[in-house]
Amino acid sequence: MNYTFADRVRSLQSSAVRDILKVVNQEGVISFAGGLPDDQLFPLEGIADSFAKVFASGKHGLQYTETEGYLPLREILLDRMEKKGINNYTTKELMLTTGSQQVIDLFARVMLNPGDVILTEDPTYLAALQVFHSYEATVIGVTTDEDGMIMEDLEEKIRVYQPKCIYVVPTFSNPSGKVWSYERREKLVSLAHEHNFIVLEDDPYGELQFNREETYTPIAALDNGTSVLYTSTFSKTAVPALRTGWVVGPFEIIDMMSQAKQANDLHSNSLSQQALYHFCTSYDLDGHIETLISEYESRMNLMYDLLKKADLPGLKLTKPKGGMFFWLELHEKLNTTELLPKAVARGVAYVPGEPFFASQPKTNTLRLNFSHATTTQIEHGIAILTTLFKEALEEAEVTV
Repeated sequence: MNYTFADRVRSLQSSAVRDILKVVNQEGVISFAGGLPDDQLFPLEGIADSFAKVFASGKHGLQYTETEGYLPLREILLDRMEKKGINNYTTKELMLTTGSQQVIDLFARVMLNPGDVILTEDPTYLAALQVFHSYEATVIGVTTDEDGMIMEDLEEKIRVYQPKCIYVVPTFSNPSGKVWSYERREKLVSLAHEHNFIVLEDDPYGELQFNREETYTPIAALDNGTSVLYTSTFSKTAVPALRTGWVVGPFEIIDMMSQAKQANDLHSNSLSQQALYHFCTSYDLDGHIETLISEYESRMNLMYDLLKKADLPGLKLTKPKGGMFFWLELHEKLNTTELLPKAVARGVAYVPGEPFFASQPKTNTLRLNFSHATTTQIEHGIAILTTLFKEALEEAEVTV
């Protein structure tokens, strides 16, 4: 049978992370590849009790619900976002989704025509790139440093490409773990108003902040409610399996995304939404997040110390201030895609950096997740990787 797929499927690509996880999710492989929270820290009792409350409330909780999602949970989310300074909205401008990944897809569906330009950080979240390419958009990477997008490069690319939108992960970004400076956040909003483009701010990791004394103002909090969509998720703070995220932004865009969602799945899992409402009201969610922060920061510090002590020639890395990831740049003669099979054969996995780039990929980069592995696994896995990288450097005739 000759299957004649739609032309747009030519733009579909399998996720590099998902492909790697198929290989490494086997006994004996230490995985630093997936962006996984630690399942040993999941609030099992709190989630179970929350679902029990839903079922105890009667059969009406099992019925279809509105596309925008369970209203009491949307109200709670507005309260939580108001504490972050995002206070230009009502429940009419907030929609619950099947994870924040669906937000990216719905946004692209209603905003992007084939050939439309979207600017992203370079590197950026690879699953977002996967979505944008699937809608046949032209994705252009903007050069970044430790404070986010370099404004000179951004302004030049705005002038040249006249983008329809800009996608950013400004707080503990995936993959680089960077935090945008306040000045660059503010400048991005100013440019959005001046040049009439939309900013999609993706913030799945913002709650996982190690230094609680610092303040990272969301870009959406600096907007007047016209130019920024903000999305986040419960996947990193509660549990991923609930697949509940949300988006808030200008009503016109949220309403159009809601119509697109009706054509997609009618509404997301309302059982999960109701359970999350009870979880937020009956369980100490913020206390649970503090537990995650303490444990993840300890593992991050361990991995950072081990990487620094390894003294790899040419290694560049920044100590994350939150989130789940390290971004490593190795010696320019190393290719992390080519080295991955050797790493897996020795019992450890990572994600090569190449798929995270929109424009010119650096093949000597990689992402490491520190939130899922135990301390023993981190010690053993980093030892394997640093030995492998040193051997590869010797083969490339680089002095170790």
